[in-house]
Amino acid sequence: MAEEKDLVKNDTGLGAIKIADEVVSIIAGLAATEIDGIAGMSGGLVGGIAEMLGRKNFSKGVKVEVGEREAAIDLYIIVKYGVRIPDVALSAQENIKRAIENMTGLSVVEVNVHVQGVSFPEENEATVEEVRVH
Repeated sequence: MAEEKDLVKNDTGLGAIKIADEVVSIIAGLAATEIDGIAGMSGGLVGGIAEMLGRKNFSKGVKVEVGEREAAIDLYIIVKYGVRIPDVALSAQENIKRAIENMTGLSVVEVNVHVQGVSFPEENEATVEEVRVH
């Protein structure tokens, strides 16, 4: 019975449709990766270990709260250096909201974007080191 708590249920008259919270989280993570300007998702130690083992964790950096008809998403991202952060965050919010509502039928009440860091291109770091040496 405990695992049913994590499922969204919808009775269609023909039977029940159940959507796990993890599914909503994966949809949000995939929608976030489509946005130009997001360098990656910020997750905990467990997410990093999963990636080192070769398994891609699409729900890394995504926290969802799902009710019977509504969902709220918290997204933890790392942005690329030089992008306009409000534009990237707005694009992520819109894309995630659209994807979840289209795929699950849930109403997304909020998408909170938490910018956890900035990613710098590696080639720029190499150039800076060369300038310091010469």
